[in-house]
Amino acid sequence: MKVLVIDDEKLVLLPIKKRLTAIGYEVKTETNGMIGMKVFDSFKPDLVIIDVHMPEISGFEVVKHIRLHRKLTTPIMMLSGSVDDETIIKGFDLGINDYMKKPISLNEICARTKRLIGTPEVNNKNEIAKNKVIIQKRSVGVVIPCYNEEERLLKDEFLNFIDEHSGYYLCFVNDGSKDNTLEVLEKLKQGREEYITVYNCEKNGGKAEAVRQGMLYLLENKKLDYIGFLDADLSTDFNDFEDLVTTIENSNFKIVSGSRIQRMGANIAKDSARAIISQTINFIIRKILAMNFKDTQCGAKIFNKEIVPLLFEQKFITKWLFDVEIFMRMRKEYSLLKAKQLICEQPLKRWVHVDGSKLSMKDSLKIVFQLAQIAFGYANYKSQKDKQTINTRTDVFKMKNKTLQKKTEKFTLS
Repeated sequence: MKVLVIDDEKLVLLPIKKRLTAIGYEVKTETNGMIGMKVFDSFKPDLVIIDVHMPEISGFEVVKHIRLHRKLTTPIMMLSGSVDDETIIKGFDLGINDYMKKPISLNEICARTKRLIGTPEVNNKNEIAKNKVIIQKRSVGVVIPCYNEEERLLKDEFLNFIDEHSGYYLCFVNDGSKDNTLEVLEKLKQGREEYITVYNCEKNGGKAEAVRQGMLYLLENKKLDYIGFLDADLSTDFNDFEDLVTTIENSNFKIVSGSRIQRMGANIAKDSARAIISQTINFIIRKILAMNFKDTQCGAKIFNKEIVPLLFEQKFITKWLFDVEIFMRMRKEYSLLKAKQLICEQPLKRWVHVDGSKLSMKDSLKIVFQLAQIAFGYANYKSQKDKQTINTRTDVFKMKNKTLQKKTEKFTLS
């Protein structure tokens, strides 16, 4: 039994194909509706699963091709993040057999597929399709900065995460590691290029620059809705990161930042000496930012894609406190009041200090100096909007100057 799945999001196609193939269906996928119609004609599937909103042509046009042009009754299952009645009614008026709203579980897709075309004769009875993978209506890019992580990288945890959570694209940034981290990352990527990439920095530039490079690299991926970063040691739980994404997806926040607040009901394990230093530093940070942050330095943050250029195009001036610089740039790009409305600090359920972290007690003492750098360095910071205004005025001045020069030359020749 054959299934054709058409969706412009590869991060949607991969888990669906993997699950249906494991059950016993023959599956083909396509990201382009025009090509999808040609594949339909040659593949002759028993079921078509198609997304509504795609570039070039919509899923409705593919349905018309099957129903009106080919005059076939092949079962069609439509997926969409749209919830309006008009879209649903239009689909059924054109002749679709089923409609599902994203997010939706793979279990339900499989159950509806079996209902529409039956179970394959060669069914993999050992395939237990009971895990809770959800096909999301958004795509998320995650930057993981890595420096000498050959021994510490939790490869299985990363792979399990992307197997259980659809819509994620991981970008590991090798920050000029001196061990075999790059080789480990390249091996991790093999066979998973659709949702894992490795960005290699030949020289070590520090976490701030590694994250910045990774964020800008993922910005080029037009399919992503949100981009964030996560520490390679996974001191922040994946489930907590998923909660951050859920928050930004269902709100008007531009940044959702994890917060390692020690409280009842949460497993937040910190070294006591580091905790005391952190409290002192955090007090200074709150004064500099004029924002009541509990924890700016948590290595788990998610951003609306549209603000990434504003915050990451310019290099950071400090090595470790780029998180503070991010929030300072939000103040400069918007205003203090507006920035407070666009930033959410969300408590984590779990965070554990991992042995081997790069920031030592001695390094912590240098942070005070770096905070002074931020306070003075951003006093005259020009926002991207200000720079655009300055560039526009400069261009106008240059044009007027050229016009004046031409008039002067003409007058001189006369």
